Amino acid sequence: MSIHEECGVFGVISPKPVDVANISYYGLYALQHRGQESCGIVVNDDGVFVSHKDLGLVGDVFSNDILSSLPSGTMAVGHVRYGTTGGTNRNNCQPIEVNHQKGRMALAHNGNLSNAAKLRNELELSGAIFHTTSDTETIAYIVTRERLNAPSIEDALSRAMNTLDGAYSLVLMSPQKLICARDPYGFRPLCYGQTPDGTYIVASESCAIKAVGGEVIRDVEPGEILVFSKHGVVSRKEHCNQKEKRLCIFEYIYFARPDSVIDGISVHASRVLAGKILAQTHPIDADIVIGAPDSGLDAALGFSQESKIPYGIGLIKNKYIGRTFISPGQGARLDSVKIKLSAVEESIRGKRVVLIDDSIVRGNTIGRVVQLLRNAGAKEVHIRISSPMFLHPCYYGTDIDSEDHLIACKHTVSEIAEIIGADSLGYFPLEKLRELTSHCSFCSACFDGCYPTAIPDDTRKDRFEKRLSDIKESSK
Repeated sequence: MSIHEECGVFGVISPKPVDVANISYYGLYALQHRGQESCGIVVNDDGVFVSHKDLGLVGDVFSNDILSSLPSGTMAVGHVRYGTTGGTNRNNCQPIEVNHQKGRMALAHNGNLSNAAKLRNELELSGAIFHTTSDTETIAYIVTRERLNAPSIEDALSRAMNTLDGAYSLVLMSPQKLICARDPYGFRPLCYGQTPDGTYIVASESCAIKAVGGEVIRDVEPGEILVFSKHGVVSRKEHCNQKEKRLCIFEYIYFARPDSVIDGISVHASRVLAGKILAQTHPIDADIVIGAPDSGLDAALGFSQESKIPYGIGLIKNKYIGRTFISPGQGARLDSVKIKLSAVEESIRGKRVVLIDDSIVRGNTIGRVVQLLRNAGAKEVHIRISSPMFLHPCYYGTDIDSEDHLIACKHTVSEIAEIIGADSLGYFPLEKLRELTSHCSFCSACFDGCYPTAIPDDTRKDRFEKRLSDIKESSK
């Protein structure tokens, strides 16, 4: 309940001018779970870019007046952000817009570059001036640099992909084209579809395509570039099949919406299966199985089906507060737990409760939930986690940048159970992860330390904040 996600991207291209801002608004609403710090939409009105970006949720940033002020157009790019690289400020809102000698560009990015610090340092030494602290601007710089000599924007993007390393699902808009691309590992999801009137939609998850009345055509392949224009859709695959696919396994465990289908696999079905495997590998005698809203509910259903322990509603989430990780800083995170969840005493009083959650990172949040259940009269509280133990940092978009705050790096399972106040604790077995994705390849480096790319030398999430702290320290 404390994992940080990164972003959601959305793009739309219509054969005729329509209210693409409104389409993007609803698409971003469907992707709100992927990022709640900031959001933005850039509309292409016959080559003229008009945008609105700000901190906050989609429904707050885009009022009726704001949406009405955005023109109709044939294309738009949208973005919701939770920053894993860079601070929380308006400068880091996406999509990023670039004006250059060959035209204009708007870029939205989901993921983290593992070589972002190296690339940025090289660009700065060559005279580049950055306005944000996100690695999305690094991607924009490299694409723009390549565009100066490339015959087209898609050629420039293809050349840039030779330089980029790590996770990136991109939606890029030029005056005439909408382009999307997925890194050769396929770390982050990306798919596209079409509405009945011929409008193409690109989104991080299939749920966003469905939300705007479209039907999913397929997932973008790892390494693939799709070019949408008035001439149709062109697929470029020069970067495909160069790396073994490494979709982030945590997309299925936590990040994605349950109604999404990623690379042909139902997120809901994967989570239900995780719960069944948990019941097989960590059985327990209990009276009720409950899930931590929302990402633990599907796995709790699976645990109940397999164990034959009745499934019930034991925790209610305040629907008007974001995920606990949205609040920056540990103090704010703990305060938000107080108003985020409440226990259904009638369901759990005097009972042996199994609580299914997706992960334990620091242990603070789950400990407070255990106490919440005990205060409501639970006789026993048994915790089952639908992911393995977090033991390693992530460099591809999940905000786990250090082992310092990972409770599993410092304590055994029994010690963690004691710390969080649970009667027992069981994690999803690492060796069973492959069953959740129909045995397809995935990235589980945060669990097993097997990184698909080279580990970056500079692993700081925001080196500018670090630089300021270094300056303050040296001045003492």
